[in-house]
Amino acid sequence: MQKLALLLALAFTSFAADLDRWKQQAANITILRDDWGIAHIHGKTDADAVFGMIYAQAEDDFNRVETNYLNSLGRLAEAEGESRIYQDLRMKLFIAPAELKNLYGDSPGWLQSLMNAWADGLNYYLATHPATHPRVIQHFEPWMALSFTEGSIGGDIERINLNQLQSFYGKVPLASLPKADPFVEAEPTGSNGFAIAPSNSATKHALLLINPHTSFFFRSELQMTSDEGLNAYGASTWGQFFIYQGFNEHAGWMHTSSGVDAVDEYLETVTKKGDGYTYKYGDEERPVAAAEITVPYRTATGMGEKKFTVYRTHHGPIVREANGKWIAIRLMQEPIKALTQSYLRTKAANYRSFLQTMELKANSSNNTIFADDTGTIAYFHGNYIPRRDTAFDWTRPVDGSNPATEYKGLLEVNEAPNLLNPKAGWLFNVNNWPWTAAGPDSPKRENFPAYVESGGESARGLHAIRVLQNKKDFTLDSLIAAAYDSYLPWFEKPIPALVKAWDQTSATDPLKSKLSAQIDLLRKWDFRWSVKSVPTSLAVFWGEEIRRRVATAGRGARAGGGSPEDAIVNAPAAQLLQALDVASDKLAADFGGWQTPWGDINRFQRLTGDIVQPFNDAGPSIPVGFTSSQWGSLASFGARAYPNTKKWYGTSGNSFVAVVEFGPTVRARAVTAGGESGDPKSPHFNDQAGRYATGTLREVYFYREQLKGHTKSEYHPGN
Repeated sequence: MQKLALLLALAFTSFAADLDRWKQQAANITILRDDWGIAHIHGKTDADAVFGMIYAQAEDDFNRVETNYLNSLGRLAEAEGESRIYQDLRMKLFIAPAELKNLYGDSPGWLQSLMNAWADGLNYYLATHPATHPRVIQHFEPWMALSFTEGSIGGDIERINLNQLQSFYGKVPLASLPKADPFVEAEPTGSNGFAIAPSNSATKHALLLINPHTSFFFRSELQMTSDEGLNAYGASTWGQFFIYQGFNEHAGWMHTSSGVDAVDEYLETVTKKGDGYTYKYGDEERPVAAAEITVPYRTATGMGEKKFTVYRTHHGPIVREANGKWIAIRLMQEPIKALTQSYLRTKAANYRSFLQTMELKANSSNNTIFADDTGTIAYFHGNYIPRRDTAFDWTRPVDGSNPATEYKGLLEVNEAPNLLNPKAGWLFNVNNWPWTAAGPDSPKRENFPAYVESGGESARGLHAIRVLQNKKDFTLDSLIAAAYDSYLPWFEKPIPALVKAWDQTSATDPLKSKLSAQIDLLRKWDFRWSVKSVPTSLAVFWGEEIRRRVATAGRGARAGGGSPEDAIVNAPAAQLLQALDVASDKLAADFGGWQTPWGDINRFQRLTGDIVQPFNDAGPSIPVGFTSSQWGSLASFGARAYPNTKKWYGTSGNSFVAVVEFGPTVRARAVTAGGESGDPKSPHFNDQAGRYATGTLREVYFYREQLKGHTKSEYHPGN
């Protein structure tokens, strides 16, 4: 009892000392909340700004902050139960607390100070908000920041298929595990980034579009400034202490998902030897490293745990088995460099200083669009590109026993298909290939190894070219208009094919008369969405149905260098018309008639703090005109029907949108999905929904004088 009392006294003394230290630091930090609840944080030092910004994030949505770190640390099952075991195992193959603690000790002093401030800000929030109950993480440690150093949750690790991982380590037949519907394509992910040169701008200043496509409510919008030169505004992924996509007073940056092959799989020839395994490498037989990983998980009666013996070769951890071979995965693991780059780019004042951050080569999954106040615009393709032997097909697992498959360092930044001030006066990326990034001034595919790009062109890419080319007078308003341009290029070829199929169908066919009115409407359609558009409803329902029917042929067309639309255009006339018949009947059954306007179907609804919530047709919702990006809509809204709903509700797509002009002063407008707060009781939970749904961006209060008359509160953390 005496020993326990002593330990409790020591813990209390330590906490009291920490609390006093946090209060002293908080006195150096000011948080201003504007009309929209957006936090503008100022600190004497960068560390103060980090303390304040993470405290403000916790005020807005501590649940998302903690959840992101439960994910990145492989601890989701501790909160959500057995269903998350293999997701946690996947993370734990790469994230080990002991290793991260060592990396924290190896980090430069300035970075350690930021990580310390990050942990202190979160712990101070918890100390001053006893009503907030963390699901798992009761105390944050500075080293934890190294588990999540880039802005997209999961990043490269998400490429590891969980079913295959469970089959290998759980010793479960792969065929017995649930599979995704092979005839339903997932909502395209990624983002839009445009940069406009002064030559194409009405004000002769560079412009930047920042438009990430993620799950809704994925990032916090805020500003962080310090007396040490920090002044960054934009979207910060919940729990991170840097602006992921945004701008400072001189420059801006936008990340889009890259098609660079930055992750590779190796076929390992493994042999059982005694109590362990060996794998072949050249003329050697090397031991397969084995380790035990324990995954705790929540149960109805307390905590359980599942232990795994995991394996790795020098290429990386084993993640699956195929045709008698174990498969190891290799991906970037540079937490210190990645966190350094993520933070330092927010302070880059021009192209040269931004390029210096890119030389760290630690942003593995992104392309980057850049613009600054000197009028420079640039495109960086990827940032971590292993140099490989082009004799191998790196889109497939390569032979791990062949030393020729080893990486030969990394490509230099200037060896990638980048762009700097193209003559076209504009550049873009919408997760498509870089070969059209600046029209005729784009990089040439034949000048680069195949592994720098594994993707292709898309309907969204063609749409971007359409709104950017041959224009010389962009303004913030017209850049917004381009970002929300309503054209749906995916339908350019399939709809005429459908109309032709109807024209050529015999008058005696029952579908000829049944579909006459629908065809007449689609024949006249201009391929543009709007909330009042009936053709949009009809086309989207038909597009989904016909894609299911020709899914196999569509995948074949893509593999052959064509597009899924080509398979639809070449489909039998009867198949095209039957799909329209099914789509019409579906609309009639769900909405009372196939003549239903698109906005009556496509809705934005926010009822709770969850992303995927119990959507409810009887609850309040608002119409959204833009569609899924799979149809080529630049403004993206990934929506579908849910159990007990007929209407479609969005959960992904446009999440944060900003346009920025880099003149003598920065001008910007922005909007975020729903609102800044995750608390349904907050006035800022859903106050931006109407602007979000209509693309009506609000003024950004970047300068202190802009906040005059727009400041709703001003305080120090803890007050």
